[in-house]
Amino acid sequence: MERRVVITGVGLVTPLGTGNEKTWNALLAGQSGIGPITRFDATDYACRIAGECKDFEASDWIPQKEVKKMDLFIHFGVAAATLAWRDSGLDVSQDETSFRRGSIIGSGIGGLISIQNQAFLVKERGPRRISPFFIPMSLINLISGQVALLFNLKGPNHAVSTACATGAHSIGDATNLIRRNAADVMLAGGAEAAICELGIGGFAAAKALSTRNDNPQAASRPWDRDRDGFVQGEGSGVVVLEELGHARQRGARIYAEVCGYGLSGDAHHITAPDPDGDGARRCMIAALQDSGIALEQVGYINAHGTSTPLGDVVETMAVKKVFGPHAGKLMMSSTKSITGHLLGAAGGVEAIFTALALYHGVIPPTLNLDHPDSDCDLDYVPHTARNVPIEAAMSNSFGFGGTNASLVLKRFSS
Repeated sequence: MERRVVITGVGLVTPLGTGNEKTWNALLAGQSGIGPITRFDATDYACRIAGECKDFEASDWIPQKEVKKMDLFIHFGVAAATLAWRDSGLDVSQDETSFRRGSIIGSGIGGLISIQNQAFLVKERGPRRISPFFIPMSLINLISGQVALLFNLKGPNHAVSTACATGAHSIGDATNLIRRNAADVMLAGGAEAAICELGIGGFAAAKALSTRNDNPQAASRPWDRDRDGFVQGEGSGVVVLEELGHARQRGARIYAEVCGYGLSGDAHHITAPDPDGDGARRCMIAALQDSGIALEQVGYINAHGTSTPLGDVVETMAVKKVFGPHAGKLMMSSTKSITGHLLGAAGGVEAIFTALALYHGVIPPTLNLDHPDSDCDLDYVPHTARNVPIEAAMSNSFGFGGTNASLVLKRFSS
Protein backbone atom coordinates (compact mmCIF):
# COMPACT_ATOMS: atom_id res chain seq x y z
CA MET A 1 0.00 0.00 0.00
CA GLU A 2 1.43 3.39 -1.02
CA ARG A 3 2.43 5.70 1.79
CA ARG A 4 0.26 8.82 2.03
CA VAL A 5 1.82 12.27 2.34
CA VAL A 6 0.32 15.23 4.18
CA ILE A 7 1.24 18.87 4.81
CA THR A 8 1.71 19.55 8.52
CA GLY A 9 3.53 22.88 8.45
CA VAL A 10 3.71 25.93 6.19
CA GLY A 11 6.06 28.91 6.01
CA LEU A 12 5.50 32.09 4.00
CA VAL A 13 7.77 35.04 3.29
CA THR A 14 6.09 37.17 0.61
CA PRO A 15 5.55 40.74 -0.56
CA LEU A 16 2.36 40.63 1.54
CA GLY A 17 4.38 40.19 4.72
CA THR A 18 6.69 37.93 6.67
CA GLY A 19 4.70 35.16 8.32
CA ASN A 20 1.78 32.89 7.56
CA GLU A 21 -1.06 34.80 9.14
CA LYS A 22 0.08 38.17 7.80
CA THR A 23 0.36 36.87 4.24
CA TRP A 24 -2.88 34.85 4.26
CA ASN A 25 -4.97 37.66 5.72
CA ALA A 26 -3.61 40.19 3.21
CA LEU A 27 -4.22 37.73 0.35
CA LEU A 28 -7.86 37.21 1.25
CA ALA A 29 -8.35 40.95 1.69
CA GLY A 30 -6.90 41.58 -1.77
CA GLN A 31 -4.15 43.83 -0.43
CA SER A 32 -1.58 44.03 -3.20
CA GLY A 33 2.10 43.63 -2.31
CA ILE A 34 3.28 45.41 -5.47
CA GLY A 35 4.80 48.89 -5.47
CA PRO A 36 7.69 51.01 -6.77
CA ILE A 37 11.12 49.39 -6.61
CA THR A 38 13.13 50.57 -3.60
CA ARG A 39 15.96 48.01 -3.72
CA PHE A 40 17.92 50.10 -6.25
CA ASP A 41 17.47 53.22 -8.36
CA ALA A 42 15.21 52.04 -11.18
CA THR A 43 14.77 55.45 -12.82
CA ASP A 44 16.30 54.38 -16.13
CA TYR A 45 14.57 50.98 -16.30
CA ALA A 46 11.55 50.19 -18.46
CA CYS A 47 9.98 48.43 -15.47
CA ARG A 48 10.15 50.25 -12.14
CA ILE A 49 7.75 48.16 -10.05
CA ALA A 50 8.01 44.88 -8.15
CA GLY A 51 6.73 42.90 -5.19
CA GLU A 52 9.41 43.43 -2.53
CA CYS A 53 9.47 41.84 0.92
CA LYS A 54 9.72 45.19 2.65
CA ASP A 55 9.14 44.03 6.23
CA PHE A 56 11.72 41.22 6.13
CA GLU A 57 14.71 41.36 8.49
CA ALA A 58 17.24 38.57 7.98
CA SER A 59 18.63 38.98 11.50
CA ASP A 60 15.23 37.97 12.90
CA TRP A 61 15.89 34.47 11.54
CA ILE A 62 19.66 34.12 11.19
CA PRO A 63 22.48 35.14 13.58
CA GLN A 64 23.86 38.51 12.50
CA LYS A 65 27.37 37.17 11.92
CA GLU A 66 25.96 34.56 9.51
CA VAL A 67 23.72 36.93 7.55
CA LYS A 68 26.57 38.36 5.48
CA LYS A 69 27.62 34.84 4.45
CA MET A 70 24.35 34.22 2.61
CA ASP A 71 22.52 35.74 -0.35
CA LEU A 72 19.05 37.16 0.20
CA PHE A 73 17.38 34.15 -1.45
CA ILE A 74 18.93 31.95 1.26
CA HIS A 75 17.72 34.34 3.95
CA PHE A 76 14.19 34.01 2.60
CA GLY A 77 14.41 30.21 2.36
CA VAL A 78 15.78 29.75 5.86
CA ALA A 79 13.08 32.03 7.30
CA ALA A 80 10.25 30.22 5.48
CA ALA A 81 11.64 26.82 6.48
CA THR A 82 11.85 27.97 10.10
CA LEU A 83 8.26 29.18 10.00
CA ALA A 84 7.13 25.86 8.52
CA TRP A 85 9.10 23.81 11.05
CA ARG A 86 7.68 25.78 13.98
CA ASP A 87 4.19 25.53 12.51
CA SER A 88 4.49 21.74 12.26
CA GLY A 89 5.39 21.30 15.92
CA LEU A 90 8.28 18.95 15.11
CA ASP A 91 11.27 18.73 17.40
CA VAL A 92 14.87 18.68 16.19
CA SER A 93 15.91 15.04 16.29
CA GLN A 94 19.31 13.94 17.61
CA ASP A 95 18.77 10.19 17.11
CA GLU A 96 18.32 7.80 14.21
CA THR A 97 15.12 9.56 13.10
CA SER A 98 17.29 12.42 11.78
CA PHE A 99 18.27 10.13 8.92
CA ARG A 100 14.59 9.93 7.93
CA ARG A 101 14.25 13.69 7.54
CA GLY A 102 15.44 15.79 4.62
CA SER A 103 15.12 18.94 2.56
CA ILE A 104 14.45 19.91 -1.04
CA ILE A 105 14.26 23.70 -1.30
CA GLY A 106 15.25 25.16 -4.65
CA SER A 107 15.47 28.43 -6.54
CA GLY A 108 14.94 29.39 -10.14
CA ILE A 109 17.90 31.76 -10.32
CA GLY A 110 19.79 31.50 -7.03
CA GLY A 111 22.17 34.12 -5.71
CA LEU A 112 21.78 36.68 -8.46
CA ILE A 113 22.20 39.66 -6.14
CA SER A 114 25.51 38.30 -4.83
CA ILE A 115 26.70 37.38 -8.31
CA GLN A 116 25.90 40.87 -9.57
CA ASN A 117 27.43 42.68 -6.62
CA GLN A 118 30.60 40.61 -6.54
CA ALA A 119 31.02 41.20 -10.28
CA PHE A 120 30.72 44.95 -9.67
CA LEU A 121 33.27 44.65 -6.87
CA VAL A 122 35.89 42.70 -8.82
CA LYS A 123 35.57 45.14 -11.72
CA GLU A 124 35.99 48.18 -9.49
CA ARG A 125 38.43 46.97 -6.84
CA GLY A 126 40.07 43.78 -8.15
CA PRO A 127 39.90 40.04 -7.37
CA ARG A 128 41.26 40.35 -3.83
CA ARG A 129 38.00 41.98 -2.81
CA ILE A 130 35.86 38.94 -3.67
CA SER A 131 34.15 37.56 -0.57
CA PRO A 132 35.41 34.15 0.60
CA PHE A 133 31.74 33.26 1.03
CA PHE A 134 30.80 34.23 -2.53
CA ILE A 135 30.42 30.68 -3.90
CA PRO A 136 28.24 29.30 -1.05
CA MET A 137 26.29 32.59 -1.13
CA SER A 138 25.30 31.85 -4.70
CA LEU A 139 24.69 28.10 -4.87
CA ILE A 140 21.06 27.08 -5.23
CA ASN A 141 21.37 24.03 -2.97
CA LEU A 142 22.62 26.11 -0.04
CA ILE A 143 19.10 26.72 1.27
CA SER A 144 18.73 22.98 1.75
CA GLY A 145 22.25 22.86 3.17
CA GLN A 146 21.63 25.63 5.70
CA VAL A 147 18.25 24.22 6.70
CA ALA A 148 19.74 20.74 7.18
CA LEU A 149 22.30 22.21 9.57
CA LEU A 150 19.62 24.13 11.43
CA PHE A 151 17.25 21.20 11.97
CA ASN A 152 19.73 18.28 11.86
CA LEU A 153 18.24 16.78 8.70
CA LYS A 154 20.46 13.86 7.67
CA GLY A 155 18.16 12.36 5.07
CA PRO A 156 17.74 13.38 1.39
CA ASN A 157 19.24 16.80 0.71
CA HIS A 158 19.17 18.40 -2.73
CA ALA A 159 17.72 21.29 -4.68
CA VAL A 160 15.53 21.73 -7.74
CA SER A 161 16.07 24.53 -10.25
CA THR A 162 13.37 24.53 -12.90
CA ALA A 163 12.69 28.25 -13.32
CA CYS A 164 9.16 29.18 -12.24
CA ALA A 165 8.18 25.54 -11.64
CA THR A 166 10.90 25.06 -9.00
CA GLY A 167 8.75 25.22 -5.86
CA ALA A 168 6.13 22.82 -7.21
CA HIS A 169 8.70 20.35 -8.51
CA SER A 170 10.44 20.46 -5.12
CA ILE A 171 7.22 19.56 -3.32
CA GLY A 172 6.35 16.86 -5.84
CA ASP A 173 9.80 15.28 -5.72
CA ALA A 174 9.85 15.37 -1.91
CA THR A 175 6.41 13.76 -1.85
CA ASN A 176 7.68 10.92 -3.99
CA LEU A 177 10.66 10.37 -1.67
CA ILE A 178 8.27 9.90 1.24
CA ARG A 179 5.98 7.70 -0.82
CA ARG A 180 8.81 5.35 -1.70
CA ASN A 181 9.97 5.16 1.94
CA ALA A 182 13.21 7.14 1.49
CA ALA A 183 12.12 9.63 4.18
CA ASP A 184 9.35 10.29 6.70
CA VAL A 185 9.61 14.08 6.88
CA MET A 186 10.73 16.57 4.20
CA LEU A 187 10.99 20.34 4.09
CA ALA A 188 10.18 21.37 0.52
CA GLY A 189 9.57 24.50 -1.53
CA GLY A 190 11.38 27.36 -3.21
CA ALA A 191 12.90 30.78 -2.65
CA GLU A 192 13.85 33.68 -4.90
CA ALA A 193 15.49 37.09 -4.59
CA ALA A 194 16.19 38.54 -8.02
CA ILE A 195 14.93 42.10 -7.67
CA CYS A 196 18.18 43.78 -8.62
CA GLU A 197 19.65 45.63 -11.60
CA LEU A 198 20.39 42.44 -13.53
CA GLY A 199 17.17 40.67 -12.63
CA ILE A 200 14.78 43.46 -13.51
CA GLY A 201 16.88 44.58 -16.47
CA GLY A 202 17.09 41.08 -17.88
CA PHE A 203 13.39 40.28 -17.71
CA ALA A 204 12.56 43.75 -19.03
CA ALA A 205 14.93 43.24 -21.97
CA ALA A 206 12.99 40.07 -22.76
CA LYS A 207 9.80 42.18 -22.69
CA ALA A 208 8.34 39.88 -20.05
CA LEU A 209 7.52 42.53 -17.42
CA SER A 210 4.61 44.91 -17.05
CA THR A 211 5.51 48.57 -17.54
CA ARG A 212 2.41 49.91 -15.80
CA ASN A 213 4.73 51.97 -13.59
CA ASP A 214 2.18 54.66 -12.79
CA ASN A 215 -0.21 52.21 -11.11
CA PRO A 216 1.79 49.33 -9.58
CA GLN A 217 -1.06 47.64 -7.73
CA ALA A 218 -3.03 47.33 -10.98
CA ALA A 219 -0.09 46.03 -13.03
CA SER A 220 -0.54 42.30 -12.44
CA ARG A 221 -3.87 41.55 -14.09
CA PRO A 222 -4.20 37.92 -15.20
CA TRP A 223 -6.79 37.19 -17.87
CA ASP A 224 -7.60 40.89 -18.26
CA ARG A 225 -7.57 42.25 -21.81
CA ASP A 226 -5.19 45.06 -20.74
CA ARG A 227 -2.48 42.84 -19.23
CA ASP A 228 1.03 43.62 -20.47
CA GLY A 229 3.36 41.23 -18.64
CA PHE A 230 4.14 39.91 -15.19
CA VAL A 231 5.36 41.78 -12.12
CA GLN A 232 8.44 40.33 -10.48
CA GLY A 233 8.20 39.37 -6.81
CA GLU A 234 10.44 37.74 -4.23
CA GLY A 235 10.20 35.59 -1.13
CA SER A 236 9.81 31.95 -0.19
CA GLY A 237 7.22 29.27 0.42
CA VAL A 238 8.19 26.06 2.28
CA VAL A 239 6.05 23.18 3.54
CA VAL A 240 6.64 20.33 5.95
CA LEU A 241 5.63 17.11 4.24
CA GLU A 242 5.08 14.11 6.45
CA GLU A 243 4.10 10.48 6.05
CA LEU A 244 0.54 10.17 7.30
CA GLY A 245 1.20 7.54 9.98
CA HIS A 246 4.12 9.58 11.31
CA ALA A 247 1.92 12.68 11.50
CA ARG A 248 -0.93 10.83 13.18
CA GLN A 249 1.34 9.28 15.76
CA ARG A 250 2.36 12.67 17.08
CA GLY A 251 -1.09 14.25 16.73
CA ALA A 252 -0.05 16.75 14.08
CA ARG A 253 -2.43 19.25 12.51
CA ILE A 254 -2.93 18.37 8.84
CA TYR A 255 -3.61 21.13 6.33
CA ALA A 256 -4.10 18.91 3.27
CA GLU A 257 -2.99 15.70 1.62
CA VAL A 258 -0.68 15.79 -1.41
CA CYS A 259 -2.25 13.14 -3.58
CA GLY A 260 -1.09 13.94 -7.13
CA TYR A 261 2.01 15.18 -8.91
CA GLY A 262 2.47 15.61 -12.64
CA LEU A 263 5.28 17.01 -14.72
CA SER A 264 5.92 17.47 -18.42
CA GLY A 265 7.95 19.34 -21.00
CA ASP A 266 6.74 21.47 -23.90
CA ALA A 267 9.78 20.99 -26.16
CA HIS A 268 8.53 24.07 -28.00
CA HIS A 269 10.43 27.27 -27.10
CA ILE A 270 12.85 28.48 -24.43
CA THR A 271 10.43 31.08 -23.03
CA ALA A 272 7.03 30.87 -24.78
CA PRO A 273 4.52 28.15 -23.89
CA ASP A 274 3.23 25.71 -26.47
CA PRO A 275 0.38 27.70 -28.09
CA ASP A 276 -1.81 24.59 -28.08
CA GLY A 277 -1.31 24.16 -24.33
CA ASP A 278 -0.25 20.55 -24.85
CA GLY A 279 2.50 20.54 -22.22
CA ALA A 280 0.25 22.06 -19.57
CA ARG A 281 -2.56 19.67 -20.54
CA ARG A 282 -0.38 16.58 -20.20
CA CYS A 283 1.01 17.83 -16.91
CA MET A 284 -2.43 18.31 -15.36
CA ILE A 285 -3.62 14.94 -16.65
CA ALA A 286 -0.56 13.24 -15.14
CA ALA A 287 -1.24 14.87 -11.77
CA LEU A 288 -4.90 13.84 -11.83
CA GLN A 289 -4.02 10.27 -12.79
CA ASP A 290 -1.43 10.12 -10.01
CA SER A 291 -3.98 11.42 -7.50
CA GLY A 292 -6.54 8.71 -8.18
CA ILE A 293 -9.40 11.19 -7.85
CA ALA A 294 -12.02 12.06 -10.45
CA LEU A 295 -11.56 15.41 -12.17
CA GLU A 296 -15.10 16.38 -11.07
CA GLN A 297 -13.80 16.43 -7.48
CA VAL A 298 -11.47 19.35 -8.23
CA GLY A 299 -13.21 22.54 -7.13
CA TYR A 300 -10.36 25.02 -7.43
CA ILE A 301 -7.19 25.65 -9.42
CA ASN A 302 -4.49 28.02 -8.23
CA ALA A 303 -3.36 28.93 -11.71
CA HIS A 304 0.09 29.77 -12.98
CA GLY A 305 -1.70 32.92 -14.21
CA THR A 306 1.23 35.28 -14.72
CA SER A 307 -0.55 38.14 -16.55
CA THR A 308 1.26 37.58 -19.83
CA PRO A 309 -0.67 37.92 -23.09
CA LEU A 310 0.01 34.39 -24.35
CA GLY A 311 0.43 32.42 -21.13
CA ASP A 312 -2.98 33.25 -19.66
CA VAL A 313 -4.83 32.17 -22.80
CA VAL A 314 -2.81 28.95 -23.11
CA GLU A 315 -3.48 27.91 -19.52
CA THR A 316 -7.19 28.60 -19.90
CA MET A 317 -7.23 26.52 -23.09
CA ALA A 318 -5.38 23.66 -21.39
CA VAL A 319 -7.76 23.63 -18.41
CA LYS A 320 -10.72 23.39 -20.77
CA LYS A 321 -9.12 20.47 -22.60
CA VAL A 322 -8.41 18.60 -19.38
CA PHE A 323 -11.64 19.24 -17.49
CA GLY A 324 -14.13 19.44 -20.34
CA PRO A 325 -17.61 20.57 -19.18
CA HIS A 326 -16.39 20.63 -15.56
CA ALA A 327 -14.04 23.53 -16.42
CA GLY A 328 -17.02 25.87 -16.34
CA LYS A 329 -17.97 24.71 -12.85
CA LEU A 330 -14.63 24.99 -11.06
CA MET A 331 -13.00 28.14 -9.69
CA MET A 332 -9.58 29.29 -10.84
CA SER A 333 -7.68 32.27 -9.46
CA SER A 334 -4.24 33.80 -9.82
CA THR A 335 -2.72 34.89 -6.55
CA LYS A 336 0.13 36.42 -8.59
CA SER A 337 -2.29 39.31 -9.17
CA ILE A 338 -1.67 40.14 -5.49
CA THR A 339 1.88 38.93 -4.77
CA GLY A 340 3.49 39.36 -8.17
CA HIS A 341 5.38 36.44 -9.71
CA LEU A 342 7.85 34.97 -7.23
CA LEU A 343 9.63 32.94 -9.93
CA GLY A 344 11.26 29.88 -8.29
CA ALA A 345 9.37 30.56 -5.05
CA ALA A 346 5.96 30.77 -6.73
CA GLY A 347 5.18 27.05 -6.71
CA GLY A 348 5.89 26.71 -3.01
CA VAL A 349 3.93 29.81 -2.04
CA GLU A 350 0.99 28.88 -4.25
CA ALA A 351 0.89 25.26 -3.04
CA ILE A 352 0.56 26.70 0.47
CA PHE A 353 -2.24 29.01 -0.67
CA THR A 354 -3.97 25.98 -2.19
CA ALA A 355 -3.57 23.94 1.00
CA LEU A 356 -4.92 26.82 3.10
CA ALA A 357 -7.87 27.24 0.73
CA LEU A 358 -8.77 23.59 1.35
CA TYR A 359 -8.18 23.81 5.10
CA HIS A 360 -10.15 27.02 5.68
CA GLY A 361 -12.72 26.68 2.89
CA VAL A 362 -11.83 30.08 1.40
CA ILE A 363 -10.83 30.71 -2.22
CA PRO A 364 -8.35 33.57 -2.80
CA PRO A 365 -9.36 36.16 -5.39
CA THR A 366 -7.88 37.42 -8.65
CA LEU A 367 -7.30 41.17 -8.54
CA ASN A 368 -7.60 43.63 -11.42
CA LEU A 369 -9.79 41.44 -13.63
CA ASP A 370 -11.82 44.43 -14.81
CA HIS A 371 -12.24 43.52 -18.49
CA PRO A 372 -11.78 39.79 -19.11
CA ASP A 373 -10.05 38.79 -22.32
CA SER A 374 -12.59 37.27 -24.73
CA ASP A 375 -10.46 34.10 -24.85
CA CYS A 376 -10.46 33.83 -21.06
CA ASP A 377 -13.96 32.85 -19.97
CA LEU A 378 -13.69 30.69 -16.86
CA ASP A 379 -14.61 31.58 -13.27
CA TYR A 380 -11.45 33.40 -12.13
CA VAL A 381 -12.87 34.52 -8.73
CA PRO A 382 -12.55 38.23 -9.58
CA HIS A 383 -11.84 40.86 -6.94
CA THR A 384 -13.21 39.13 -3.83
CA ALA A 385 -12.40 35.95 -1.90
CA ARG A 386 -15.14 33.32 -1.58
CA ASN A 387 -16.12 31.15 1.35
CA VAL A 388 -16.61 27.85 -0.46
CA PRO A 389 -15.66 24.43 0.96
CA ILE A 390 -13.94 22.23 -1.61
CA GLU A 391 -12.73 18.64 -1.59
CA ALA A 392 -9.74 18.85 -3.92
CA ALA A 393 -7.65 21.50 -5.68
CA MET A 394 -4.81 21.83 -8.15
CA SER A 395 -1.81 24.17 -8.25
CA ASN A 396 -0.08 24.83 -11.58
CA SER A 397 3.47 26.09 -12.16
CA PHE A 398 5.05 26.46 -15.58
CA GLY A 399 8.56 27.71 -16.34
CA PHE A 400 11.00 28.91 -18.97
CA GLY A 401 12.47 26.01 -20.91
CA GLY A 402 8.99 24.49 -21.25
CA THR A 403 9.03 22.83 -17.82
CA ASN A 404 5.66 22.17 -16.17
CA ALA A 405 4.48 20.97 -12.75
CA SER A 406 1.02 20.35 -11.32
CA LEU A 407 0.12 19.33 -7.79
CA VAL A 408 -3.24 17.93 -6.68
CA LEU A 409 -4.14 18.41 -3.03
CA LYS A 410 -7.23 17.23 -1.23
CA ARG A 411 -8.89 18.09 2.03
CA PHE A 412 -7.68 15.61 4.58
CA SER A 413 -10.01 12.92 5.78
CA SER A 414 -9.07 9.71 7.48
